[in-house]
Amino acid sequence: MTKKERAELVIDGLAECYPDVKCALVYKKPHELLIATRLSAQCTDKRVNMVTPALFEKFPDIDSFAAAEPDEVAEYIHSCGLYKTKAVDIVMMCRMLRDDFGGEIPDTIEQLVKLPGVGRKTANLIVGDLYGKPALVCDTHVIRVSGRLGLTDGTKDALKVEKQLAAIIKPDDRLMMCHRLVWHGRLVCSAAKPNCSECRLSGFCKFFSGTK
Repeated sequence: MTKKERAELVIDGLAECYPDVKCALVYKKPHELLIATRLSAQCTDKRVNMVTPALFEKFPDIDSFAAAEPDEVAEYIHSCGLYKTKAVDIVMMCRMLRDDFGGEIPDTIEQLVKLPGVGRKTANLIVGDLYGKPALVCDTHVIRVSGRLGLTDGTKDALKVEKQLAAIIKPDDRLMMCHRLVWHGRLVCSAAKPNCSECRLSGFCKFFSGTK
């Protein structure tokens, strides 16, 4: 079985398991997704979703974040971890959005990664979820599960995973596959103990077959 053939099976299997999934971060405005994604680094989406309602009520738009001091933002995100660094990044990214991008969220990865605190994972999520472009959001779940399934060579390097998946996944399938891999990684294929007996992908999983 080629990796492309395996990928087709994975895509179909995930679609059956998780037909209606979407990004787990809750947001109403484009900049809120950008900020929530920055907060999610080394923090659970559940925790981020607990923090952001009060944060976005206090700072309702890009201009209000840009006018804030990092210490003001930090008060609202303390429980997310690395809150001082994240607060600085959020304020500086919003100032850059205001000053360099006219208050609009860029629609290309190349422009997005220029923003403070924004890497390729965040940039891919933004262009995928906000602008409907092909995107591979390679977070820890996607990296782990795609490696176990045999879609990648098992590398933990996010950029290498992105490139390997891009070679075998059709552009239109990429974003939803990543969202579904995230849910599968949380609910079934956990880092500590994958629940292979309950996994509907085990029939074509290299980890389960012992060949990974």
